[in-house]
Amino acid sequence: MPAGNIEKLKYAVKYGADAVYLGVVDFSLRAMRKGELITLENLKYAIDTARNMGAKSYLTLNIFAFNHDIKLLESCMDKIVESKPDALIISDVGIMRLAKKYMPDTDIHVSTQANILNYEAVKFWQDMGATRAILARELPIKDVAEIKNKVPDMELECFIHGAQCVSFSGRCLLSDYMTDGERKANSGNCSQPCRWSYKLVEETRPGQYYEIEENEKGTHILSTKDLCLVRHLKEMIEAGIDSFKVEGRTKSLYYVSAVAKAYREAIDAVMENPNADMEEYYQELLKVGNRGYTTGFYLGEGYPKDGYSYDISKGLAGADFLCEFLDGRYNAENDYLKFTEDENGEYYKIRTKNKFNKNEDIEIISPSEKFTAQVTEIINMKGENLELANTNDELYVKLTKAPAEYKYALARTVGIKGGVNEIQKCSCGD
Repeated sequence: MPAGNIEKLKYAVKYGADAVYLGVVDFSLRAMRKGELITLENLKYAIDTARNMGAKSYLTLNIFAFNHDIKLLESCMDKIVESKPDALIISDVGIMRLAKKYMPDTDIHVSTQANILNYEAVKFWQDMGATRAILARELPIKDVAEIKNKVPDMELECFIHGAQCVSFSGRCLLSDYMTDGERKANSGNCSQPCRWSYKLVEETRPGQYYEIEENEKGTHILSTKDLCLVRHLKEMIEAGIDSFKVEGRTKSLYYVSAVAKAYREAIDAVMENPNADMEEYYQELLKVGNRGYTTGFYLGEGYPKDGYSYDISKGLAGADFLCEFLDGRYNAENDYLKFTEDENGEYYKIRTKNKFNKNEDIEIISPSEKFTAQVTEIINMKGENLELANTNDELYVKLTKAPAEYKYALARTVGIKGGVNEIQKCSCGD
């Protein structure tokens, strides 16, 4: 699972990730902006945190490096060595050479940016000292199986869920061009121009713009749907894939948690029963932000015709993220909080993300639970009773049923918004 910051790292692991991948801004293909960012200064703390929680950490150093990047990286290698990641994710052979020089005993995972499409390429990287190949997303499952058969002692990793790039394995210059070099996609700062809405202008008629339409669906002509392969876990496991990867270091805390939970439970179900029904997990994934789902290249030789999101550019979720439960309940010593002596139950501290009302039914998820409860009381920090929990407030709530693991619990609206299921269910190549 992606660890865009330290908080997301903790939630990813709690919700079921065996490993997280993380990066620091200068050497990673995602530039983070929110939360407790992972930097060279706290990198060791982040990796130690994951390790103490029972998960591995893979450090992404997967930029395409210029001379100045190499010099900067070499000046930082002491802190990277000190942090002791379980593996380094690399696409540039120059960076790989530095990694082998300074960290000869650390596993090397070759990034999907290296466009690995065949078994000879996997053998090449294995000869170079890599222990895992993160295969290109353009591969069908049958080719993955053939690679595993040809190179059985090399670990294979494949993306299984998340946003996709319109360019081949993400190697795109469109952002660089559209921002005059200010937002370089392969240096971690993509502006995602593939998600923009475009108009057409004829050069002899400046100022006269025409809509670009695809069957009247809109003008997002480059925007791909998101990858979702939960329904095909059995085939992917049988193909010999060692590690499933989810895209999304810039996604929300709720996204990371809910997706991790869905895939953790789905993988466990398939391992117990290869013919287990995956539909309930697919329905869970409809509740997180997405642009519609597709199976990408995995089921055949080409990208499906319905794999582009012509109607929307931003992800829409089938459920609204309402609040996260914070590490604290009402303290009876606080002047405003003496009513915690109430024999009817405890009050839980939350941070709201979207509005909800008193007496509203909400769905609560935690690493071990999922259930519906009613909000019976909302209290602000002054001890005042409220009818409405507003966005971005810190409040206390009482529920008809409280989460056992409240520290990592999240709440969302019940069910799936009207239309989301019908629109997206038919766009997965099934």
